[in-house]
Amino acid sequence: MESNQVNRRDFLQKAGSFLAAAPFVNGIDFSADDKPYLTFDFHAHPGLFFAKETKMYPGDGMLKKTLGDIKEGKLTGAFFALVADAKVIEIGLTGVKPSRSYEPNEAWAEYNRQIKILKDIISVNDLILATKASSLDDALKSKKTAAFISVEGGDFLEGNASHLDQMYQDGVRSVQLVHYHTNELGDLQTEQPMHNGLSVAGKEVVKKMNKLKMLIDLAHATEATTKAVCDITDAPIIISHSILQTGDNRPMAKRAISVDHAKMVARTGGVIGAWPSGFNTSFEEFLDNTLRLIDAVGVDHVGLGTDMDGNFKPVFSTYTQLPEWIQGLKSKGLKDDEVRKIVGGNAKRVLNKVL
Repeated sequence: MESNQVNRRDFLQKAGSFLAAAPFVNGIDFSADDKPYLTFDFHAHPGLFFAKETKMYPGDGMLKKTLGDIKEGKLTGAFFALVADAKVIEIGLTGVKPSRSYEPNEAWAEYNRQIKILKDIISVNDLILATKASSLDDALKSKKTAAFISVEGGDFLEGNASHLDQMYQDGVRSVQLVHYHTNELGDLQTEQPMHNGLSVAGKEVVKKMNKLKMLIDLAHATEATTKAVCDITDAPIIISHSILQTGDNRPMAKRAISVDHAKMVARTGGVIGAWPSGFNTSFEEFLDNTLRLIDAVGVDHVGLGTDMDGNFKPVFSTYTQLPEWIQGLKSKGLKDDEVRKIVGGNAKRVLNKVL
């Protein structure tokens, strides 16, 4: 893969005249040609909807703006993520930390509160409630957005895989096993290990999700947890939002993954959503870090996971940047068919395979 990186550097050196014209690409409509771009975001929290009715909620203005940006940017589909540990974490000077644990049945009650809020938002904003991969085709044809439902953190399950049946009936199609609060399922990157990777309850959840045809998300999970899932899953998995480690210490470094970690996901046929958090110093560096990820695992295993409206100092902060994302990937030497895979094609392939 190193030779590909060299070729891309050569491309940049030869493309000076094209790049000099780059400021005007934001005015180009990249979805209006004969073959529109299918774009997909593996992880988003539009308007921090999950916090509605709580003191954390910023008001409806953020939600309205992001929904408008979704339409203007012509986003084809995304996973809109509930946050399973939202009530038991807090943001401090050193990042997000657990503040307490859930009381019995409290987590499941919180799930039911959040899912109702999200389904109401989908219903009244002319979004497509998406439960299968073909919803992306419907979205392209109707010029709407397919809203898939995911859950960030397995805390809602309270260690009970049977809750997945109700989640599936509610339209949930992906569960991220861990987040910031240590739960019953597995170990996470930002807290001390408690389960030696994946717990017995976690293994039951993985098997149940395979049976139900739900997409397993290992964002925030340790390398050991990811390996344990990869060893038993019979379907592709995703890391919805992460980035490759660098040699220096920077914000959110604990959330970055090694090349070996990334390759585990690729070997299942899965995808890693490149994450434009403040780990990246600029949008340009985010493009470079995306190229590093492509060189590590291959162009078939990289997508986009913006963490929209819930991200730390994002360098990709609005869906109106989607044309800039597409053109930026092209400016790095990627061919059009490769760009189409990254911005949405790989997501569609995995959703077809799993759902």
